[in-house]
Amino acid sequence: MHRIQSLRRVAAWEYGLACAVSIRRMLTLHPQAMPLRPCLLAPRLAHAHRLALAGLALAAAAPLQAQTPDALAAAIASRADALNAKVVAWRRDLHEHPELSNREVRTAGVVADHLRKLGMEVQTGVAHTGVVGILRGGKPGPVVALRADMDALPVTEEVDLPFRSRVKTEYNGQAVGVMHACGHDAHTAILMGVAELLAGMKADIPGTVKFIFQPAEEGVPAGERGGAAMMIAEGVLESPKPDAIFGLHVFPFAVGAIQYRPEGLMASSDQLRIVVRGRQTHGAMPWAGIDPIVASAQVINALQTIVSRQVDLTKSPAIVTIGSIQGGVRNNIVPDSVVLLGTIRTFDQDMRTQIHERVKRAAEEAAGAVGASADVSIIQQTAVTYNDPALTARMVPSLERAAGADRVSLGGFTTTAEDFSYFQERVPGLFIFLGVAPPDANPATVAPNHSPRFFVDERALPVGVRALAGLALDFLHGGPMPAPMGARQ
Repeated sequence: MHRIQSLRRVAAWEYGLACAVSIRRMLTLHPQAMPLRPCLLAPRLAHAHRLALAGLALAAAAPLQAQTPDALAAAIASRADALNAKVVAWRRDLHEHPELSNREVRTAGVVADHLRKLGMEVQTGVAHTGVVGILRGGKPGPVVALRADMDALPVTEEVDLPFRSRVKTEYNGQAVGVMHACGHDAHTAILMGVAELLAGMKADIPGTVKFIFQPAEEGVPAGERGGAAMMIAEGVLESPKPDAIFGLHVFPFAVGAIQYRPEGLMASSDQLRIVVRGRQTHGAMPWAGIDPIVASAQVINALQTIVSRQVDLTKSPAIVTIGSIQGGVRNNIVPDSVVLLGTIRTFDQDMRTQIHERVKRAAEEAAGAVGASADVSIIQQTAVTYNDPALTARMVPSLERAAGADRVSLGGFTTTAEDFSYFQERVPGLFIFLGVAPPDANPATVAPNHSPRFFVDERALPVGVRALAGLALDFLHGGPMPAPMGARQ
């Protein structure tokens, strides 16, 4: 009888926790909802509400290792709710004061000061302006890393907000506005919130959490180094070395929803430069020279057949785009050369190598067919953002507890790129997408990342905090990865 009563109490407590999680999620997505009051609810629901409140209190107070995954998620949700006003304030401050790649001086100062106040070991100046914080838990265990990028874009903001960016600067010799048009302000604020949340649980954390605030994800200025690759070169993945790394990126789909994908999520990115060389002559006497403009047109046409006719797109997507043609200065002069600039995107390393070879051959032979020549240069910028399959499968329940099972889904391929991939080449990693589009947004017309009208619905912020905190704690409680990293494609 005593055992039956105990089991009933446990079941009631867990039911209460489930109610608590549901209530928290509802209030996150619908902050205008009135606070629930037991006296206004049906007796059974009122009882569930009281159990929810008791469950939240117990979950927050109980040692982490004594909690079930749902109880731990409820404790994280409670702390995330308490921190939300701070996270929103940080995000708005960063949004109003954006800084370009390798120039994130103020942002790095805000982050470093925050981590120091939390009592962490803090390293600054990593890859110019990067910040690293180390939180050593009160119990032994593995190491997990969490990463956020901090840089903004040379974009003039068009969103009418009281905290809109009015920052102006010079970029590549041009006067530009500066805007967090890709949501890195949200990423940084979310990770600052996770840092404070986990610091409050330090005594019960079985392991170490490394917080990586990265500069220059959007790419470095000409002639400079930076970003994830430089942080790695300067030892960010050492002392201590993470057993896994997690990160997120905001995208304009349903607010508070999460998308993930095992293996290739975001494409590799390669910079393509082709110089087509002819022989300059008078525009009225083209036979006296070799026209590189006509040759460039042939090269561009040849490049289009690589993806459409020469690679197996049933295996994975691929893109070859020419985005710039530069040649000639006058209407009656056939120039000496033309410069083509473009990008190559793939999700498979073998296909990437194959396309590089085909681009070189197509350009050289197409130019040669009209007597010109082509010098092809391909610079590999980022690898495929590759989510370790075993780690992904293991952490999906954590995402479902953070956002709700009905709001976590398998995403498709994304042909944009991320230098988070450099971390994943060395450590098993999982990168996820967080929706930030308002509920009434039209998917066909909502402003995309990098648009001057890009908008972040702040109701997504606590979901991001819960997701990263839950991934970190669930991973630490599960111990280091038992299986080797999944095979790279």
